[in-house]
Amino acid sequence: MRPYILAETNWKAVKDTTFDLAVLPWAATEAHNYHLPYATDIIEADALAAAAAKVAWEKGAKVIILPTIPFGVNTGQPDIYLDMNLNPTTQLAILSDVAEVLNRQGIHKLLIFNSHGGNNFKPLVRELGLKYPDLFISFSQWPQVVDKKAYFEEDGDHADEMETSLMLYLRPDLVLSKDQWGSGSSKKHRIKAFSEGWVWAERKWSQISADTGVGDPRAATVEKGERFFKAVTEKMGNFFVELCNADLEDLYH
Repeated sequence: MRPYILAETNWKAVKDTTFDLAVLPWAATEAHNYHLPYATDIIEADALAAAAAKVAWEKGAKVIILPTIPFGVNTGQPDIYLDMNLNPTTQLAILSDVAEVLNRQGIHKLLIFNSHGGNNFKPLVRELGLKYPDLFISFSQWPQVVDKKAYFEEDGDHADEMETSLMLYLRPDLVLSKDQWGSGSSKKHRIKAFSEGWVWAERKWSQISADTGVGDPRAATVEKGERFFKAVTEKMGNFFVELCNADLEDLYH
């Protein structure tokens, strides 16, 4: 039993513990190239959040990891078979209910541990910040915790070298043999402004990628995945400690 994982701990332990920070991992269920499982984002969220919490717990931080939400926003993938979608309004309703429970029970810090690029929590956090002024809500993007270029050769953002390396480290039993990996090649927008990033439109996934991947995974290794995993969780764990200890009335200088 890990006392910082709500799904594993029990009422006997919890009733006498005061937690300073609740972490809500939020993932997605979707295709990840040919070779990675639909639960890739969930597996990554579970493992990364738990390892970061272990770092924080061992430094005295009272953090609790809530069960991972397994579905995310996949509005750009309606024709990818069994890619599950939660609309942003549904996400808002779920997040609002979670926030209400935490706020009512005196846990006034909530971190959304985002594990899916299609989830956009900024407008949700803005709205709930007005609804629950005593609850400090923030969200993280674990792929951005450290510089990916220091760990991986190929750029990408879905079932790429980074995600494939992580899955080779975390769940090699769920990764198909290398001869079955897709190339992860993807099409760019013909209108330059979208590629430059100062104009945004949702990508139609089946039109940009034949294998659902974006980024060449073929340089992925277990060793790269392990090194990246440990770097992310160490830095994230230290952030958990800092957030637990933060005075919400004195956040700025």
